[in-house]
Amino acid sequence: MATLNVKNLPDGLYRKLQARAKRQRRSVAQEVAQILSEALETPKALSILELQGLGKEHWQNVDALKHVERERSAWD
Repeated sequence: MATLNVKNLPDGLYRKLQARAKRQRRSVAQEVAQILSEALETPKALSILELQGLGKEHWQNVDALKHVERERSAWD
């Protein structure tokens, strides 16, 4: 298993990381691994039904026509 060293991490950020790890009942190293794992996962595609009521920020860089076509073809 690889080792990752982070230099010059601001004290405030480290304290937040420690607090988050404590809330999750993890070590700081485990919490960092979890955060990185979540950040690097491929996001699940959202269905139009899941986007109901969400703001326009969720539609940035999305071609609406292609999105609707994909949704419709999923039901065929």
